[in-house]
Amino acid sequence: MKFPYFTAEGTEDGERDYPSFMNFEKNKGVDALRQVILAIRSNKRQGSASTKTRAEVRGSGKKIHRQKGLGAGRVGDKNAVQRRGGGVVFGPKPRSYNKKVNRKTKRLALARALFDGATEGKLSLIEAWKVSEAKTKHFTQVINKVIPDSRRSLIVDDAFEDNFGYAARNVSRITLARAQDLSPLDLVLADKVIFSVSGLEVLLAKVGKEDAS
Repeated sequence: MKFPYFTAEGTEDGERDYPSFMNFEKNKGVDALRQVILAIRSNKRQGSASTKTRAEVRGSGKKIHRQKGLGAGRVGDKNAVQRRGGGVVFGPKPRSYNKKVNRKTKRLALARALFDGATEGKLSLIEAWKVSEAKTKHFTQVINKVIPDSRRSLIVDDAFEDNFGYAARNVSRITLARAQDLSPLDLVLADKVIFSVSGLEVLLAKVGKEDAS
């Protein structure tokens, strides 16, 4: 599979071929990708939503009206669920939304997301990510050549220099990710993904066992 290639200065320099790039058939890995993305989003939930039952709300348990004469002798007390300020029936309580996914499924999902990004033309390669100074100006000079019209871009490397991180953090449309920590959700959400050569090699080594060709 071939990818557009750029020099470290952002100049386009043809394409680079990766014949060993994974090649999925039909829908293999799609279910794993869905499962992992659901788990990632679920694990981000705080799970702190809480309501009070009628036993927990503050209020008297005394009958509101007398039994005879008003036609409202059995409406219950102030804590009844049908009354304003009363308890809540089957309301949320603090809980964990954590979902576990096994390692093999995670690798398969990451490989599938990478393959989908490649087939959709989202992936590009750059020689290396580096800037001479920790200034946004130097970073944007490169990034505007590589991805001038992207609204949500993901930059991947095996390791970022401090200068590069400082230069890139003020650009809202850019997200940085280390290849070792990359998640399938990162790849799915980005409309452009630019790997350094070393970053792509690290990621391919990580998901290499899921090559389905």
